[in-house]
Amino acid sequence: MSSVSCCCFRKSKDVKNVYVVQELTKEHPVKNYTVEEFKSKLGSKEIGSDTTTMIPESQKSSLHSSAQPHLTEEGLIIPRKPPNPNLENTERQNLHRELLFNQKIGKNVLNQKSELQRALEKHKDNVAKKEFEHHLSLQTHELDKALADRVKRRQGAVVVENDDKVLSKEFLEARAKLRTRTESK
Repeated sequence: MSSVSCCCFRKSKDVKNVYVVQELTKEHPVKNYTVEEFKSKLGSKEIGSDTTTMIPESQKSSLHSSAQPHLTEEGLIIPRKPPNPNLENTERQNLHRELLFNQKIGKNVLNQKSELQRALEKHKDNVAKKEFEHHLSLQTHELDKALADRVKRRQGAVVVENDDKVLSKEFLEARAKLRTRTESK
């Protein structure tokens, strides 16, 4: 009879090639030890005051599945580390691993651009915009251009006339004052 064992069950193969499953806990029942019994078993090893409220490694995995919190002798809940969802999420771990690899080889995955690349793109956009405006200005008809030039000239002439009128009024007033002074002498 050959036997194969795992952590919680022992499988044994008998003559007819039928597997018989036996529970190990029936042969060796699991004992619940108190903190004092653990201290006595450890004997000469040094135990700090913090270790009395810590949960043994064997019981940590069962805490996540059980709904009841473990209590100390005084009735206090034993503190435990909450599960980390980032460590449980394999997709996030794979993404992080891939990003680290791409950073090592120098591949830019996130489309982040350097300041120089952004400035170059801005310059290219400005040049393209100016070329487009120039192209539009070439497409306008000759009549439209002539009308626009006339409007600009007339507006410029009106501004010059207004300036001349203001200047001429000032000169006339100054000349009149000078005449009165020279005539009085």
